[in-house]
Amino acid sequence: MTATTTPTASSAPTAVPPAQAHTTASDRVTVARSYRFEVVKLLSQWRIRLLLLACWIAPALFVAGVSAQSTLPTDTLFGRWMHATGWAGPLVTLGFAGTWALPLLTSVVAGDVFAAEDRLGTWRHLLVAVRSPRRVFAAKALAGLTVVLLLVAGPAVSSTAGGLVAVGDQPLVGLDGRLLAPGDAAGTVLLAWACVLAPTLALAGIGLLGSVALGRSPMGLLLPAVVAPAMQFAQMLPLPVAVRLALPGDAFLTWNGLFTSPAQLTPLLISVVVSLLWAAAATALAYVLFLRRDFTNPTDDGSARRAVTTAALPLAGLLGVTVVVVAATTTATGSGIERAEVQHSLAIEFAHLYRMQTDQLHRPAVTEAQLGTAAACTKAGVQDGARGPGNDWRCVVSWHLPGVAATGSAVYQLDVTADGRFVADGDGPKEVNGYFLVRTSTGDAPNPLWQFDGNVDLLSASPDSPAP
Repeated sequence: MTATTTPTASSAPTAVPPAQAHTTASDRVTVARSYRFEVVKLLSQWRIRLLLLACWIAPALFVAGVSAQSTLPTDTLFGRWMHATGWAGPLVTLGFAGTWALPLLTSVVAGDVFAAEDRLGTWRHLLVAVRSPRRVFAAKALAGLTVVLLLVAGPAVSSTAGGLVAVGDQPLVGLDGRLLAPGDAAGTVLLAWACVLAPTLALAGIGLLGSVALGRSPMGLLLPAVVAPAMQFAQMLPLPVAVRLALPGDAFLTWNGLFTSPAQLTPLLISVVVSLLWAAAATALAYVLFLRRDFTNPTDDGSARRAVTTAALPLAGLLGVTVVVVAATTTATGSGIERAEVQHSLAIEFAHLYRMQTDQLHRPAVTEAQLGTAAACTKAGVQDGARGPGNDWRCVVSWHLPGVAATGSAVYQLDVTADGRFVADGDGPKEVNGYFLVRTSTGDAPNPLWQFDGNVDLLSASPDSPAP
């Protein structure tokens, strides 16, 4: 007899539904699909929509409203020129955004992009759908970056539109007294906003790291908003130049160097590179922490120990290495604010603004070379060794007019901040810089020599001569 075998359940063929016959590779959720889903999820949140609306409308209203007022924010860089040109408005907005707005915006977006899943308890559902922690991280990071870029672009476009509509497309006075033509001003303003993307990305990377490392803890959400003011406070201290440039938020200040001629590019380039290094390092640390996380344990949503050992210590090490590299590759020592640099910057700017005043008063034209402007400064009674920030700088500017034997002179009180910016306040004679208005043939006009902002290049070599 022939033995017959009965098919068992394990050996019997199994019918596979057509819907399940596709391969896993064809069914998996790609990064592009996950990215679109994460962007839609972010934009569906009411607070993100409200922030986008505010960023794209409020700056235009602010700039247009302030430009129409009789009192200007003269304590803000370029604030004194908001009546004169529409290109001053986006720079005033940029100064405010770098200090307060951008850190808060990155906190709301990057600081919550991962922590939101912890609060809602949706990690398992998301990972089952996407089936790859790597793709989940990439999609969330790219979605957060997209929303952050939209939030940054809003104030730039809105404030520019508000300034141009309210005031117009007039030339802009730079930080060395030179007039920037409207086309040059437009390009430089756009470049300044582009440069602050680097420190914004650094804060966004720190936000991602806090969101991953601290989970549902509110400190993850607030981390960029805490780090940014700490960096701003450090920038106000008389730190050595190498330490200052090694901070990831320094590019929020060094864009000022774009508005001098020649542009002070070295500090700005160093600041941008440092910020991008911080952005890459913080994002990489967040990626490593995310891949190491045990998603099967609902209580594993971050710890203070992990945040310190895996997040804070590597970034502190990056800061130390950056300080050493910057110190070894630059020539500036100390604060970078030396008497020769202050005199040089003041003399150049005075010469250009003197020509502007000459044109206002319809006097005979004169060139900077004919003026031969020079400045002599002291600080708290110290002359040869004057250095460092402070509001106790006193400078005497002298010049010569063609055909006039006497030497003209004007006194200025300078307040020099630790980042190299200074405000020169005229202290006489009245006919030159002692009053905020000058009497022209068409009526009273703002006196460009009364008060003005300037910038000292912290990495420049001492000039051979203060003449412009």
